[in-house]
Amino acid sequence: MDESLDPSIIAVLQVGCKVISVTPHGKGSWSAGYKVDVDVNGEEKEYFVKWQILYGNNHQEMALGEYESQKELAKYLPDNVIVPLAHGTLENDPSASFYLTTFRNLSDRTPQPAQLVEVLEKLHNNSLSPNGKFGFHVTTFNGVMPIVHDWCDTWEEYFARQLQFDIKWEQSIRGADPEFDAVADEFFQRVIPRLLRPLETGGRSIKPSLVHGNLWHGNAQIDMATQHLMLFDSCCCYAHNEFDLGMMRQPRYRFTGEHADRYREVIRPSEPVEDFDDRNALYAMHDNLINSGLHEHRAFLRGQVKEEMQRLIAKHPNGIDGSNAGSMYLIPRKRIG
Repeated sequence: MDESLDPSIIAVLQVGCKVISVTPHGKGSWSAGYKVDVDVNGEEKEYFVKWQILYGNNHQEMALGEYESQKELAKYLPDNVIVPLAHGTLENDPSASFYLTTFRNLSDRTPQPAQLVEVLEKLHNNSLSPNGKFGFHVTTFNGVMPIVHDWCDTWEEYFARQLQFDIKWEQSIRGADPEFDAVADEFFQRVIPRLLRPLETGGRSIKPSLVHGNLWHGNAQIDMATQHLMLFDSCCCYAHNEFDLGMMRQPRYRFTGEHADRYREVIRPSEPVEDFDDRNALYAMHDNLINSGLHEHRAFLRGQVKEEMQRLIAKHPNGIDGSNAGSMYLIPRKRIG
């Protein structure tokens, strides 16, 4: 079935291999997945390839972003990442791109909290931003939404910029909402400085850690051959490590409060510790806005984000002036590397 594979994909497979079969595998909203069986001098090997990655202007960036994201994860988690092999544009259809990895037979069984947290601990503790800043070196995508990764000196700057982009992108799909915008304006003035600035003021600092960026149960499954937890479909960046816990707040996912509680047992929340739950609520807004834009049946999540914004505004009416965590002025963070 060589004719089923685009020549650009065949070109990056092992030299001398003969394609035995190409069969549909997995379900994706933005691409089609296939298991590719090949014969190399009598030895059978298996690959996984996505193609038809979003017909549109971003397909090359999407393939590159996933490739670079998984490659960065593999630096720190070689036994827990589906390592990327290649990406490129289809020769027979330049309006689409592909992404190639080795094939893994994965179980849909939800990893236990201890198993997930063991992997996250290694990733968050051992990873080092190449320049000590927050961001990433290429654009990545959550679904079809690009993540703004230009490097920032502070986490407050990085996250505020991303959440503003989330709102604009979601409204470009679901329509403008002046009432939401009014709430969001007050939220950005009061709550974001109140919850994020104390992380890096008053003598405190946080290390930019590599995060998966889209950590729900569908992107973290068990390899049936090795029983290792495998991470894939990432949209990585160097961020506050707690950012990876935002999706554990959502009842629609199988990673739950038990997983977040286990994480807190192993990795102490950042100071101020008492702000942990509010920061978690803040990080959950990112995923809710993306889901509202990606999936029409989840457009109601915009309303949930607004309600959470209003709740946090009411809780922190004085903004940064109401913090007991120290000076509102940013102090230089100790650089890494």
